[in-house]
Amino acid sequence: MVDTTALLAAYDAQMRMPTGTVPTGMTYEHDGPILRIVGGHVGRIRAPRDVGVTGAALDRLIARQRDYFRARGQGVEWKLRAHDLPADLPERLVAAGFVAQEPSTVLLGLAEEVAAEPVLPDGVVLRRVSEAGDLRRIADQQSEVLGVDCSWVAADLTARVSADPGQITILVAEAGDRLACTAFVVYYPGTDFVALLGGATLPDWRGRGLYRAMLASRAREAVARGFRLLHVDASPASAPILRRHGFHEITTSTHYQWTPPE
Repeated sequence: MVDTTALLAAYDAQMRMPTGTVPTGMTYEHDGPILRIVGGHVGRIRAPRDVGVTGAALDRLIARQRDYFRARGQGVEWKLRAHDLPADLPERLVAAGFVAQEPSTVLLGLAEEVAAEPVLPDGVVLRRVSEAGDLRRIADQQSEVLGVDCSWVAADLTARVSADPGQITILVAEAGDRLACTAFVVYYPGTDFVALLGGATLPDWRGRGLYRAMLASRAREAVARGFRLLHVDASPASAPILRRHGFHEITTSTHYQWTPPE
């Protein structure tokens, strides 16, 4: 049996703050216990499990982040897990104008158990990419799959590749001139973890093993690089697939978003 309590403890100890090279064009700024990530398409706030401040001091900390990005004309999102402290942090974020998005399921997998030779449908080629044209195609494909504007994805991937191409692997499953499935893996140096991101499959290619192939390929690369654990913030569509492949739920995560008034 897998000890999910130990997995959660490892997650809290190692996955709260980004490690490694800062993506090009971004800055990491500390404000007390939290990390403010500046320079992306929105601001991001990362924090330890227990922020360590309460009451009026916590309200001031939240307001400073909102007002910092308001002055930049940008939105900001604060990532919160279900077991985070203090317990009233969600209510205080909402009182400051943040809006809770749909929660994701935080799932962890053992890389050695998931790693395998990817099996692809006939006519599909798995390819590692990093060129600007391919990254723009990925952003277009993710926009098509998700039904929202994901043009920012190209800039985000470019910033990561530019800063340290060894910290990210970007994969496409190509069927002719179409990107049937796209996915990435970000490596967290000094930890046991990699983060599996993307995983977007065109509707007419679903149910044909592409997502599974992307999992297998990324897990195999993680093992080769010495990483033990796979992390996914899973959507309702992805979570059942991941559970079938041995991933374990440890908590949920919710982005609280503040958007500047128009």
